[in-house]
Amino acid sequence: MMNQKINIIDWGLISYKEAWGQQEELFNQTIADKQQGKDTPNYLILCEHPHVFTLGKNGIISNLLINQAQLIAAKAEFFQTNRGGDITYHGPGQLVGYPIFDLENFKLGLKQYIDKVEAAIIDVLAQYGIKADRMPKATGVWLDIDNPSRSRKICAIGVRSSHFVTMHGFALNVSTDLSYFSFINPCGFVDKGVTSIEKELGRKVELSEVKMKIEKAFQKIFLV
Repeated sequence: MMNQKINIIDWGLISYKEAWGQQEELFNQTIADKQQGKDTPNYLILCEHPHVFTLGKNGIISNLLINQAQLIAAKAEFFQTNRGGDITYHGPGQLVGYPIFDLENFKLGLKQYIDKVEAAIIDVLAQYGIKADRMPKATGVWLDIDNPSRSRKICAIGVRSSHFVTMHGFALNVSTDLSYFSFINPCGFVDKGVTSIEKELGRKVELSEVKMKIEKAFQKIFLV
């Protein structure tokens, strides 16, 4: 019997470097357990980060539009990571999720897994009356995908997988300071905007409330 229990871990506000290190430990331990024939756990880690820009392993550094001095002035850090995807921003008011799942526990391939992560985000946004969708050839969750001049991303996704175990994950803009996205070409796009739940609704939304909805959506989407 495959272990489909999802263990929720809340790291609160944590530096990107510390979170990445702790992820690696859980990721490597899960792979080691799997290789030894042990039951493997599944973790959904939720957190926020101080201002930071991260670049995927195949990303283009020129999509970071500011230099080191400007980074310091913006009180932001920069990391080249081992996830997929291009460049993105993390900061306060953004809900970051790191699922460390053994996909074989859920009988999923990587594309199916990403589809389910997107589905969970879309489900939560629908609860706020926000119609969101996938965009062809663009990972993540988007609004107004049928109107290119208004298409905007509300959630970025970047994943690493080895032995069908995942790490890294998603970043959902709740009350994020969207001005930080002007320092990058988000996810490599130069013609797409970004948005947040608060911007779309025109009212304050508590991150803790969104967090609870995300937990329930993952349980529902992954345990069907």
